Amino acid sequence: MFGRRPDGRAVKAGVDPITRFTPYIMVERADSQCYCTQYADADIIKAYLRKKRGEGIKIGKMELIIAAYVRMLAHMPHLNRFVVGKKLYARNELCVSFAMLKSRSKDEFLETTVKVYFDPANDTVFDVSRKVQQTIEQNRELSNSNATDKVANAILAMPFLASAGVGFLKLLDYFGLLPRAIIDASPFHTSMFITNMGSIGLGALHHHIYNFGTTTVFLGLGKLQNKLVMAGDGSIKKKAQYPIAVTIDERVCPGALYAAAFKYLDRYLRHPELLESPPDASEVRYDVGCEYVYRERSH
Repeated sequence: MFGRRPDGRAVKAGVDPITRFTPYIMVERADSQCYCTQYADADIIKAYLRKKRGEGIKIGKMELIIAAYVRMLAHMPHLNRFVVGKKLYARNELCVSFAMLKSRSKDEFLETTVKVYFDPANDTVFDVSRKVQQTIEQNRELSNSNATDKVANAILAMPFLASAGVGFLKLLDYFGLLPRAIIDASPFHTSMFITNMGSIGLGALHHHIYNFGTTTVFLGLGKLQNKLVMAGDGSIKKKAQYPIAVTIDERVCPGALYAAAFKYLDRYLRHPELLESPPDASEVRYDVGCEYVYRERSH
C-alpha cells in the first residue's frame, strides 16, 4: 500500500507522462498485450550446447534462453517492472516461472508450475542451468507438492468459495497487501513466464499474460523450423532457427526500450559464450531506488 509492496515499489522518477497514464486507459494486461516473434540461430545454439556436452556440462536450450534473458535484465531493468492497481512498480527481485511435467504417459500428463529466482549481477549460464535443473528434480516426484500446488489445493478445498477466494486475493494484490508467502507461491507474480512448446513438437505459441499477478513478459519457444533468409550477397538460403513468441505488457515501458532490450537477448543467443562469466559490474543496472533482492531458493 502507498506505493510499496513485498515484491516492489512504485516508480515515477524518469517515467514519461504517457507511460504513467497508459494504465488508466488499458486497465488489464489483457488490454495491453503486444506480440512479436524473435528468431534464434539454431546452428549457433546447437553447436554451443554440443560443445558444452563434450566438456561434461549439460545445458538445455530453454536454460540458455533463460540465462540470456536474465543477462538482458541486468542491462535493461525497465522490463522487470510491472503494473498493479494502475501503478507502475519496479520489481525488487528477478524470477522466472514455467510449467513442467511431473509425469508423462500415453494417456495422462500431470504438470506443475515452478518459479526460480536469479541474480542478474552474478549468475552465469552455468548458475542458471543448475538452478533450473535442481528445481525440476525437486518437483519431479509425484509425491512432492510445491507451494503453488498447496495454495491451489487449499483454495479448491473450499466448496463454492474458490471464486471468492481468488477475488479476495486479487483485491489484496490491487492494494499491495498480498502476503509475501502468497507472492512466493504464485507463479503469476514473476518477471517472466516461459513455455517450451518445442519440447512436445509444437510451434511457437503467443501466450496471453495473466491479469492476476505481475507477469510482464511471456516467452513461448517453438520447435525448430527452416526459414528463407537473405544472405549478405543478396542470395536466398534456408536457415535453421528457433522461433520465440514474445508477449509483452506495453504499459511497462516505451517500445524503444523493449526493442533495445531484445537486441541484448539476440546478442547473447548469438554469442552464448558471453554468458559463461558474470557481467561487468559497471554494466549492471538497477531500477530507480530499487535494487534486486536475490534469495537462493525456488519452489
